Amino acid sequence: MKEILIINGHPDKTSYNYALANAYCNGAKQTNATIDQIDIAALAFNPNLAHGYSKRTELEPDLLIAIEKIKKADHIVWVFPMWWYGYPAIMKGFIDRTFLPGITYQPIPGKPFPKQLLKGKSARIIITADTPRWYDFLMMKSPAINQFKKGTLAFCGIKKTKVSYIATIKGSSPKFRDKWLRKITELGRQLK
Repeated sequence: MKEILIINGHPDKTSYNYALANAYCNGAKQTNATIDQIDIAALAFNPNLAHGYSKRTELEPDLLIAIEKIKKADHIVWVFPMWWYGYPAIMKGFIDRTFLPGITYQPIPGKPFPKQLLKGKSARIIITADTPRWYDFLMMKSPAINQFKKGTLAFCGIKKTKVSYIATIKGSSPKFRDKWLRKITELGRQLK
């Protein structure tokens, strides 16, 4: 049985991102997979990596639980908006505080790349934006996707990552949003 983890990085529970996360969850519930969720904004933690990597900050209980969910998952679905060609501060803080040496990767003395501790997992990025995909890809070179897909997930061993880029959100019609909710529900049903 596949373990699915849905992580929502949007700080606003009334956002379209929550509808997308719920759509994926509803689709996945139609399978025999085990589904778990993390709503980053609902966690009690300090998002600031106060000492960088020179000294470990004690992990709050919510982060310890989140880390165990990440380790247990076979497939991790990340839902977040692109803001200023990155992702929300609360999500960045979550990654800074949980994707740590010894947890998601292990530095190897004398080697430029670490041992990847999340190998064997797959991921889906569901990213919403107000920037059209062609502009993000051609002009900006997809900074949020590259940073997260390559700089975080692949660095830690998650090599199989698919992306659903949903834009433009601002001013989008109910028909546009419903179409995407149906697509994301189907991705959940297929566990992709």
